[in-house]
Amino acid sequence: MKSVRERRQGVKVNVCADIKNLKLDLTLLKVDILRTPPQRAVFTDLFYNTGYFDVKGSRNGFYTLEINDLQYLVTRSQTQWIDFLADGGADFEHAITVTGFGKFHYMLLAVSGLIYMDTAIGVTILSFVLPAAQCDLQMDSTAKGWLTASPMLGMVIGSYIWGCLADIKGRKIVLIACLIMDGIVGILSSFMQYFWVFLVFRFFNGFAVTGAMGIVFPYLGEFQPTKHREKILCWMEMFWTVGVILLPLIAWLIVPLGLSYQTATFDFKSWNLFVALCAVPSLMLGLWLFAFPESPKFLLECGETEAALDVFRWIYAQNTGDDPLNYPVKSLQEKPNSKDKSTRALKLHKRKDLKVLVTEVWDLTKALCKPPYLKNTLLACAIQFGLTSSYYTLMVWFPELFTRFEEFEEMYPGNTTSVCIVSAIPENATLTDPFGCETTIAPTVYQHTVFIGLACVPGSIIIPLLVHKLGAKFFLIVSLLVSGGVTIGFYYVENSMQNLVLSCVFEALTSLGISLVYCVIVDMFPTNLRVMAAALSLTMGRLGALVGSLMFGSLIDLACVVPVVIFAVFLFACGFLSIFLPRTGKETLD
Repeated sequence: MKSVRERRQGVKVNVCADIKNLKLDLTLLKVDILRTPPQRAVFTDLFYNTGYFDVKGSRNGFYTLEINDLQYLVTRSQTQWIDFLADGGADFEHAITVTGFGKFHYMLLAVSGLIYMDTAIGVTILSFVLPAAQCDLQMDSTAKGWLTASPMLGMVIGSYIWGCLADIKGRKIVLIACLIMDGIVGILSSFMQYFWVFLVFRFFNGFAVTGAMGIVFPYLGEFQPTKHREKILCWMEMFWTVGVILLPLIAWLIVPLGLSYQTATFDFKSWNLFVALCAVPSLMLGLWLFAFPESPKFLLECGETEAALDVFRWIYAQNTGDDPLNYPVKSLQEKPNSKDKSTRALKLHKRKDLKVLVTEVWDLTKALCKPPYLKNTLLACAIQFGLTSSYYTLMVWFPELFTRFEEFEEMYPGNTTSVCIVSAIPENATLTDPFGCETTIAPTVYQHTVFIGLACVPGSIIIPLLVHKLGAKFFLIVSLLVSGGVTIGFYYVENSMQNLVLSCVFEALTSLGISLVYCVIVDMFPTNLRVMAAALSLTMGRLGALVGSLMFGSLIDLACVVPVVIFAVFLFACGFLSIFLPRTGKETLD
């Protein structure tokens, strides 16, 4: 009796005119054959017989085919799925499609979304820590600027390091390391009693959280069939929105409590508790992620086809409730130029292994900076720089701006003002209260920040529903150009209500833009460069945020129109550059 491979190779090739003239998506067609029991038997017979698929009709968009022993099997020139019969292995797109789309994908979206939500909290938490902790840590305006810049500097340094590790060691393990580090450092920072020590811990928070932000999109995207990938990635924006809403609610619940535990050398107050609680989700998500597999796309890239096949079997069992052994695909195509899987086993503490890793990182970096990837790399970095510098700088400034408007309207009720006028108020207050010990966060500041988050909800729902029709690129261009116009509008704000409306629109558009950039990057680069490219663009984005916050602090009181115009120009330029991005969401991942 012939082996299965011999029988596969023995299948004759004869193109049938009836099928040749049909323009079918046979990648989907094969799924119907594999998942429907009567047709699955016919599929199995292909290993033992030569036959001809007779087209009998269609159902739910799939053509029903039957075997006819008088003819031969149609083949390779017309279909992708016959390729894996002849070559002895299924490609990634077929393998992930056959697993179905169900429970596993929703659970993965949940954990990935919660990670993204956690990063939203992590990168904006200082908006409420600064006014709450300024007295205890004796922070003047300069110290606040340093504390704001510290996590951004950590993000600049950490982004590329984590990205390199994720492209060499694996997505899952590096993502877990980022989350656990962020949680531990965040909790420890809440106990720090001195400004400079607290600043160092927040640096490492930024270092860790940026890794999670850069890896989670590629990790989620590499489990999705092409049909669902762009829509699933766009749903991540909803989780970011929830994070933006939850943060002020948690702060509003805890910071005003006035809790205090004091000893001779230790003081733990409400803001310390707030910082600690915001760090706990990172630990929980890091532990939960152990229940999920490594990216099968990454495993295939490393040449670990058996490990990837085990992942596909497990996903199939989760989605269908069937036995993993019943997963129809029995072998996977090996990628000819897959990288050496031994690099995953290298140890960072061994000098020889570290040298090999550095060489690998350098080679991958050079690949990003040469054609055919150079154009996409430059576009991604430039857009991230302009967009992120505008977003984070203004978002950190909004709570303080709300406070300034509140103080002005209390001092001069009924009078109109401007951003430039209210910007001078804290300068006068510092003469009598340099560390803000008599200052409290007004309830309206929490309310306004919640409203800003709620403003993001409509866009977070609309984009996933329409992204397949118009494309992520279209929404990215629109969000950037309109947000540039909104930024100019801040210069003409005359009262707190106008400031709130523009802040809501700005947050809704720019946060959407950031998520869309991540979605596009997943499709722009191949698996072996995907996380590194995302990390490099993220590094440029955080560098932009760092430069923006330092520039904004020095310019806002001297000539407030200058930073407003600069950030508006950044956003317009990003919108223009986005025109040159490739269309995404239509091709299987490389």
